[in-house]
Amino acid sequence: MSDVERSVDGITTGPLILRKPTPADLPVLFALYADPLVWGPDPLSRHHDTGQTTRMIENWRAAWHRDGLGIWTAWRAEPDGDAFVGIGGCFVRYGVAWNLGFRLLPGFWGRGHAQEISAAAITEAHRLRPDLPLTAYVLEGNDRSRRSVERVGLELVWRGPDADNPDASAVRLLHSDRPLSPELVHTLTEH
Repeated sequence: MSDVERSVDGITTGPLILRKPTPADLPVLFALYADPLVWGPDPLSRHHDTGQTTRMIENWRAAWHRDGLGIWTAWRAEPDGDAFVGIGGCFVRYGVAWNLGFRLLPGFWGRGHAQEISAAAITEAHRLRPDLPLTAYVLEGNDRSRRSVERVGLELVWRGPDADNPDASAVRLLHSDRPLSPELVHTLTEH
């Protein structure tokens, strides 16, 4: 990762400005979460009303308070103002592992932004709680996300049914930065 600058508001990684989400981010986050192209591989996570997005922002802000890290909104400095790129970061899942995640607007795919966000999140997660494994969930068939988590050093540790998914054929992949015990895998995949 390039030079990182930390501030009260977030992190600047060079090309990206990573900020804690605020309620003012609702319009851009709803647009991201409602976009069928973004959620093609995982249509169940797509938002259909702003109430879903408002609750998500509240949950993200609670994770920041609880874990000292969470999901950032990602912005790129442009001459006419910061451009919203997407989201990404880490939060502690079920109290046992960091969970890495990211989503970008289609216009920013293929530019290395997922890796930039992931590298910042991994650095911060390891700084805060190096004892916890770093994991990522990917729905099978989402090859773009799978390749992104593999590029940052996570390896496939489990493949199985996507719990609670109404599509009985859906398969979830769990990647990790280290081997996981069967008990830990069960905790992370039973929900």
